Amino acid sequence: MLGTVQTAPGGTNRIVVLHQPIGVAVLVTPWNFPAAMATRKIGPALAAGCSVVLKPASDTPLTALAIAALLAEAGVPDGVVNVLPSRRSGPVVAAMLAEPAVRKLSFTGSTEVGRTLLHAAADTVLSCSMELGGNAPFLVLPDADLDAAVAGAMVAKMRNGGEACTAANRFYVHSSVADEFGDRLAAAMGGLRVGPGTDERTQLGPLITPAAVGDVDRLVQDAVRRGASVRTGGRALDRPGFFYAPTVVDEVPESAAILREEIFGPVAPIVRYEDVDEAVRQANNTEYGLVSYVYTADLAAGLRVAEALESGMVGLNRGVVSDPAAPFGGVKQSGLGREGGHEGLLEYTEAKYIATSW
Repeated sequence: MLGTVQTAPGGTNRIVVLHQPIGVAVLVTPWNFPAAMATRKIGPALAAGCSVVLKPASDTPLTALAIAALLAEAGVPDGVVNVLPSRRSGPVVAAMLAEPAVRKLSFTGSTEVGRTLLHAAADTVLSCSMELGGNAPFLVLPDADLDAAVAGAMVAKMRNGGEACTAANRFYVHSSVADEFGDRLAAAMGGLRVGPGTDERTQLGPLITPAAVGDVDRLVQDAVRRGASVRTGGRALDRPGFFYAPTVVDEVPESAAILREEIFGPVAPIVRYEDVDEAVRQANNTEYGLVSYVYTADLAAGLRVAEALESGMVGLNRGVVSDPAAPFGGVKQSGLGREGGHEGLLEYTEAKYIATSW
C-alpha cells in the first residue's frame, strides 16, 4: 500500500495522502469460476485491511466453504473472512447492504443483477465494484496469422466451455480470409471430445443447467432462421447431462440476437466484413464493453484498433487477457472499477488527505 507526500503548489503546506481500509466488504460471486472469483476479491480486501462477507453463487457454495476452511487453517482470525451461502440471494444480500458497517460491495455476475444491486447500494451510498456481463468481439484482420488466430479463438471461445464473461462472443473476420478461418475453426471445434469431467479424455464438459442449454440453442436457431449457416454442431446432444455440441455459425446477419446477447456456451458466430472501420463500429455496437480480441500481423494497426474498441481490456494477438497483476474490468454496462493489480487493491481503500506544515 502506497501513500504520497508533496508540497502544495502554493508552497503553503504539505499534502499527505493515505490509503486506508474502506471497511467491511460484501463479496458476491458467480458459479462459473467459484474459486478464482472468491480469491480475487478476498485477497485484495485482506491486503487493504478489510474484513469480508462472501456470498457465493447458490449453485456452487461448496468451493467457497472449502476456501474459508483453508484460510482458517492458514491462520486468518475468526470473523475476518465470513462465508454465507443462501438460496435466497436477493433478500440476504439486501440485508447485508443495509448494515451500516458495510462500506463496500464487490459483485461479479450479470449486468441485470448488477443494476439491481447498484439501486440497492444507492440507499447507503456504498462504494461498488461491478464486473458484469460481456459480449466480446474477436476481430481477425486480413493480414492475421490464421494459425495463431484459430488457436487464440479456441482459447478465447472455449475456456470453461464458453461459460465465461471473457469468452469471445462475436467473430468479425475479413472476407478475404473468412472461408479459411471458418473452415479451420469449424474443424477445431468439431474435433473436440465432449463428455463428463470424470473422463480424462474429455475436452468439453456440460453446461451448468438445462436452462443454459435452452438459452444457447435459442440463439443458434434464431441466427439460422435469419440466414446464418451452421458449419459444425448447432444442436443439443441427445445424452444424459446438459451438453451442447461445439458450434460454428457463419455469415451471421447483424440483426441476429446472438450478436447482442451473451452466449455463455460453446458457440462461435462469424460475421464477415470488408472494412476494418466498419468491423470496429459493429464491435462497439453493444451496451457491453468488457474485453475485445484483435489478431493482425501489423502491430501498429493492431494498436490503432485496440484503442478504438470500447472495452476495458484488449487481447492483441492473445486469446487470454486475465492476469492477477493486471487491472481486470470493463466499460459501459460491463462494470465499474477494476480487479487485480494495484488498481484492484485501491478498490478496497479510501484516500485520506491530510494538510499539514513542517
